[in-house]
Amino acid sequence: MALTDLGARIAWTALPEGVPVLDAGGDEEVGRVLHVLGDQDADIFDGLVIEVDGTTRFADAPEVGTLHERGAVLTLDAEAIRHLPEPTENPAVVEARPDDAPDDGLQGKLRRAWDLLSGNY
Repeated sequence: MALTDLGARIAWTALPEGVPVLDAGGDEEVGRVLHVLGDQDADIFDGLVIEVDGTTRFADAPEVGTLHERGAVLTLDAEAIRHLPEPTENPAVVEARPDDAPDDGLQGKLRRAWDLLSGNY
């Protein structure tokens, strides 16, 4: 399938499952879209779960180049797409708050001074 056969560019929310996945040059069809991952309410696109050579792979959002009515083009060559990681059920979540930082050195002194001045002690 050539890039010209993919149709117009579309938003991630409109990409149908089952469409072909092509390598960065659009030269090789390497798989099919199984699922589009994202949060529609927040309009955050996470990536694509794709079928490649009978295995399930995950293409993170930065690895997805363009989405079209009849296909998706990744930013990777065909060999790199074949070696994408398998999707995980629950991706890791990293959360850090200012209170998580150690209170040593100048930063700790300034935080304690601010807490004293603002009544947060």
